[in-house]
Amino acid sequence: MLLAAVLVLKAFLVLGALLALQSIVALRDGYRFLRFVRKARREPPGSYRPFAALIIPCKGIDADFDANLRCFLAQEYPSYQVIFVVASESDPACEYLRDVLKQPFASGSAPKTALIVAGYADNRGEKVNNLLRGLSAVDSAAQVLVFADADARPARDWLRSLVAPLADSKVLVSTGFRWYLPGASFVSQLRAAWDTSIATLLGDHDHNFAWGGSMAIRAADFRRLEVADRYWANTVSDDYALTRAARDARGWIRFEPRCLVASREDSSFGEFLRWSNRQIIITRVYAPHLWRLGLAAHVLYCGTIIFGVAMLSLPGVTLPWRGLIVALLGAILTLGMAKARMRSIVAFELFPEERAVLARFGARYWQLAPLVPWVMLFNFVVAGLTRRIEWRGTHYELRSLHEVRVLRREGF
Repeated sequence: MLLAAVLVLKAFLVLGALLALQSIVALRDGYRFLRFVRKARREPPGSYRPFAALIIPCKGIDADFDANLRCFLAQEYPSYQVIFVVASESDPACEYLRDVLKQPFASGSAPKTALIVAGYADNRGEKVNNLLRGLSAVDSAAQVLVFADADARPARDWLRSLVAPLADSKVLVSTGFRWYLPGASFVSQLRAAWDTSIATLLGDHDHNFAWGGSMAIRAADFRRLEVADRYWANTVSDDYALTRAARDARGWIRFEPRCLVASREDSSFGEFLRWSNRQIIITRVYAPHLWRLGLAAHVLYCGTIIFGVAMLSLPGVTLPWRGLIVALLGAILTLGMAKARMRSIVAFELFPEERAVLARFGARYWQLAPLVPWVMLFNFVVAGLTRRIEWRGTHYELRSLHEVRVLRREGF
């Protein structure tokens, strides 16, 4: 009996040591991310500013919709085109956008604007269909195609910062990422802690991924790679598909820290879980190797924590062993929170205009960090059990990498 207990304790120590090592590596990566963000912000963005076409798919009127649109239409960029796309005339965003584009500030800030009604398709996601239809309005002079989400608020130098890396012929895609700011509610704060843990996976390396809310590609490369026909024709994920196109072509995906865009969203806890589940289900279908790695990492983390707590509850565990178990679990939690603390620093440095909000709630990035792996584990397990998602009222079944089935549509 004593031998069995010792073996179990040793097994826990092995798992705990592996997790602690993983946590140290993650902390180092977090520091590298912070250092890369600081370095990138100190350097000028570059002078490559060709005529660009910006396509923004819209559905419904989100909170801050008007403010976000005005930011897209007032970029510090010499010459660009903005194309808004909705799926239906009945979408309230359609009439709203018509009114916005009639205003003098819009035509003054963006020499060319357009509003396209895309209709629906049964073999791909609504957002992707909007992007494909938006391509029909792109000016023939456009040398760069830029794609963005209407629920994010870009800085005034966002467009030139996103386009500038494409001056390097080795860079095929330039990308940013969303950065959720914590609000007053617990769910808003948990969403911020959850999502920024993904943002910090990006950096100055060769395994970046494109994010659909801020990504740019040279128009010639978009046509050469046949992105519209080969990668976007039957998908719900514009960004994973573009990432796959870039990797198939052995091109570099450049992450630009200046293009981390502030986002805000409050919701019920159930809505947050549906949203986070959708992110990981899409990952499982379009990047299954990442899903497997993520599942293994979160099983290791949560399993080790449960194992350690279970060891503490056993009556035969001596005080020295209990001290060692508590020290190891404490070190693991501390390392994770230390990495998350760097996200708080990044938020303060990237969004000085949000200092008041971050002073109140910025600590939630690291205070809620211990909860994030448990939510992630739930997300990864759910992704292993279903391929069905709901995205802005449309329900899909992601049958394979190249097959999507629209189950039903709700609302406009």
